[in-house]
Amino acid sequence: MKLQLALDRLSDDECLDILTKTYEAIDWIEIGTGVIKEYGMPIVRKIRETFPKSIIVTDMKTCDAGKYEAAQAFEAGADITTVMAFAADQTITDILDVALEFKGRVMVDLLGVTHKQRIEQLHDLGVDLVSLHFGKDMQKNGNITGDIFELVSGFPDLEVAVAGGINLETLSTILPYEPDTLIVGGGITKQGNRKHMAAQIKEAIQEYERSHSHRSS
Repeated sequence: MKLQLALDRLSDDECLDILTKTYEAIDWIEIGTGVIKEYGMPIVRKIRETFPKSIIVTDMKTCDAGKYEAAQAFEAGADITTVMAFAADQTITDILDVALEFKGRVMVDLLGVTHKQRIEQLHDLGVDLVSLHFGKDMQKNGNITGDIFELVSGFPDLEVAVAGGINLETLSTILPYEPDTLIVGGGITKQGNRKHMAAQIKEAIQEYERSHSHRSS
């Protein structure tokens, strides 16, 4: 399982400072929608220049104009960009085509999706990476539950990331579902010692994997 750090509601200086401190523990860097809206593609370029070997996810949350927004992200240095599952099939197909040109990937954000039929449609379009998104506003009424994982059950070749208020305390409720990527934002960025917290979360993931490795052997 990979650890993706979501940088959101932060200044550009804070983003770089946090990355410098947490770099060793994280696998993917997510430049959040709020940061992109505030700073645009220059922040993507700056993080790419500073961390040339990192996998960068631009959380564009594209809904329309897929070709243009995807090209923007990939040209700025993104490896992965996001599109909303409720976008038109043509928008998603266009983004997949642009990703192919740039040798990048597309992560489809499943926020608002409640039926497996849409997952089947996305799968048929060629989508291979999705994020189960327990939204910020939804978090006001509780934490992620197992129900959210039902959406993607039965699609073994679909790579699944999960986001939504994950922190060291809630990690144990998410790990048994074994998503491919855990997306953590405030659980790291809002902590006093971000480096230590990132390392703790990474260690908890690795410890879970070590203790359950016999299942797949």
